[in-house]
Amino acid sequence: MSSVDDVFHRPDYAKDMAKQLLRPTAFQTNIRSGVFLSGIRRIGKTTFLKQDLIPALEAEGALVLYIDLWSDRSLTPSALVHKAVQQALEKFNTPSSSLLERFKGLNMGAAGISFGFQIDSVGSREGTSLAQAISELIDKTGINVVLIVDEIQQALVTDDGNNLLHALKAARDAVNAKPGDHGYFLFLGTGSHKSLVTDMATRRSQPFMGAMTTTYNPLSEDFVAWKIAQLQASPDVILPSLEVAFSGFQTMGNRPEELLKALVQLQSTTISADQAFPIICATLASAAADSELHALDQFGQLGEALFTRIASGPAEGVSRLYGAESLEFFSKRVNANVEAPQVQNLVEKMIAANLITRSGHGLYVVADPFVREVWLGKQVLLAI
Repeated sequence: MSSVDDVFHRPDYAKDMAKQLLRPTAFQTNIRSGVFLSGIRRIGKTTFLKQDLIPALEAEGALVLYIDLWSDRSLTPSALVHKAVQQALEKFNTPSSSLLERFKGLNMGAAGISFGFQIDSVGSREGTSLAQAISELIDKTGINVVLIVDEIQQALVTDDGNNLLHALKAARDAVNAKPGDHGYFLFLGTGSHKSLVTDMATRRSQPFMGAMTTTYNPLSEDFVAWKIAQLQASPDVILPSLEVAFSGFQTMGNRPEELLKALVQLQSTTISADQAFPIICATLASAAADSELHALDQFGQLGEALFTRIASGPAEGVSRLYGAESLEFFSKRVNANVEAPQVQNLVEKMIAANLITRSGHGLYVVADPFVREVWLGKQVLLAI
């Protein structure tokens, strides 16, 4: 792991994911239907995508288009995707471009590739569809095209976003359903809202119904060891042991930024590092959880009761939220009669707020396990 560029790299994870996307086994071919990768915010997903996965895919000969739907709020999701596709097509069409140089081993002439459509018309109402543009690109180059859309759940917010998803499905079908050996169109949608991201691949109303869903693997002890080794080069630095540092990292939800904050605060300690660090981490975790839980205030007493019911249940999820036992629990908490439709309505609103998520059919969990742990710890203190 080189610290030259101050980035912790995960080459094995990236190579494995790239291999599954580009060369799936007979048991993994549903990957070509699309992949939806979810993970809570601020745990390093975007850094991994840009610094590790994209280079790994390019090393395998793929053309990668990356779009972050939060990168420019002034543009619609479809405009962002169309712009990225047009820019790639322009490079293939431009003599001696860097992209042509990269793929020169595929018998592409230095003069560029001519397409049977106007590039600037891609995605326009009367112009060329994404399906036609991507299909022709792959037909003429034989390469795999991987489209990565970060914060994909934003596509569900507007009609434009939903139309984009249908257009991407059409492109997938136009390319991947062709017989014989050819390049493929691979779609990877990533997001921090687990329920919405999962719904995009599991709900019948969604165009990517049947696509693969997976969870981002958070950073682990090797990242903490790398960060400590990086800081050890500084003179007079105060550092905890690796065991204590990793435990604190987990307390803070495996968030790199929070780890650095904790290590900075540790430099002011007057007690031993291994004594001070868990206290610092617990304090930062509590503050971060409070920020996440601020959204709970809008749902009142019943929302707090519902959150408590779910957070206090099994890690795999709580069921029967609309059953008699749950309704009795809610009614006692709010000192009023609570009926199933009220709870159902609130569940959907709290899912939309990314406070809770579906973990299975009829099962619900707190969306962020780190927030759940902090919440439960506070409930214990309140009960004392």
